[in-house]
Amino acid sequence: MKLASYLHEGRPGWGAVVHGNRIVELDRRMAEFDSVASLLAGGDAALRQARSLAEQAPPGLDLAAVQLLPPVPAPRKIFCIGVNYAHRNAEYKDGSDLPKYPSIFMRVPDSFVGHGQALVQPHESQQLDYEGEIGLVIGRGGRRIPQAQALAHIGGLTCVNEGTIRDWVHHAKFNVTQGKNFHASGAVGPWLATADEFPEGFGNVRVRTRVNGELRQDDTTANLMFDFAYLIHYLSTFTALEPGDLIVTGTPIGAGIRFDPPRFLRPGDVVEVEVSGVGTLRNSVEAEA
Repeated sequence: MKLASYLHEGRPGWGAVVHGNRIVELDRRMAEFDSVASLLAGGDAALRQARSLAEQAPPGLDLAAVQLLPPVPAPRKIFCIGVNYAHRNAEYKDGSDLPKYPSIFMRVPDSFVGHGQALVQPHESQQLDYEGEIGLVIGRGGRRIPQAQALAHIGGLTCVNEGTIRDWVHHAKFNVTQGKNFHASGAVGPWLATADEFPEGFGNVRVRTRVNGELRQDDTTANLMFDFAYLIHYLSTFTALEPGDLIVTGTPIGAGIRFDPPRFLRPGDVVEVEVSGVGTLRNSVEAEA
């Protein structure tokens, strides 16, 4: 099942995307749940009910008639994992050993837009960069989740462009927060593919990034240094994970900063992040008004 959040004629809603271009308005049929996150919090019974409605109810909306939002528009927590593909560690060319623990930073919800909305190049910088990533959405919360049980806590996957203002990540010695949180600098979507869409598991999910049709990034979760189960286990050691929380699991080699000279995004560019089993997140770039 593919779950989407959206605006339709100014009204927020959520539902299931069916037949590739239609939406079953689950919010109108499951009034006890007010969002995708609350549906995930309802557990397996709620998801079974939603899946049955998605399969049987007539779709009421055309996908083209809505403005897609991030699948969970306002997660309580957004964790981003830095340098998580083994090739990326080598990309730094600093001779460092593989890390023992993941690098983590946080983002705020309004630093992300939905599918089809513009990424904003701010007045303060000409160094807006792309980072195609797989977003892991928590379905079942918990604290100190054992690694062996962690995958059962995944609600689903989504596509993320973890856009970065490169010069601003170097404003402080150990802090990347500024450059990772500019308003509308990244994107999430177009929807969330629930965990049952991945019957073979999460060990070889592919992520690809294209800029103006040119392939820039291409890798799979087989090359993660810290896999999904470990990330859930590790993060839940120091904080309680909740349904709807987003873990952005790392970007492969090929971001614009790594070219010589760097190839930063410019107004008019189009960035596409494709995750196997999910779909393609597409956003154009605009200069800040």
